[in-house]
Amino acid sequence: MPRLTLDTNILVAATRNAAGPSFALMQLVRRSVVTMCCSPALFLEFEDVLKRPEQMLACGLQPPDIDAILNELAGLILPVVTHYQWRPQLRDPAGEMVLEAAVNAQARAIVTYNLRDFKPAQRFGILVLNPEQTFHQFHLPRSVAP
Repeated sequence: MPRLTLDTNILVAATRNAAGPSFALMQLVRRSVVTMCCSPALFLEFEDVLKRPEQMLACGLQPPDIDAILNELAGLILPVVTHYQWRPQLRDPAGEMVLEAAVNAQARAIVTYNLRDFKPAQRFGILVLNPEQTFHQFHLPRSVAP
């Protein structure tokens, strides 16, 4: 089972489009086909971004809906303790916690739509993939029975 660290933009895309690859990837997390690695700092970032008014308007969800998503996700992730910080590595400081979670979890890949921003992750032996590439790289099924 591949260990993956997901960028916040993957969760945003998943909440906005239930027919897209980000949503399909999150379903694989729900079915334990892949392991999602996440640090407390990154999880708080997920909550902050998903609860922004413009995000909730775009996805049609309310704070209790976001809480339910995050509560389920909290039970599914592999918690990552950040023993080492590798800053600065990236052009965008907001991505540093994603990279740190991936490195400390020994994740196989960071899944993001900002591929260029995470190129330095390759120095740590971590692949940088978008959701479509992730399905291909790890030979993941597009859907899993409930």
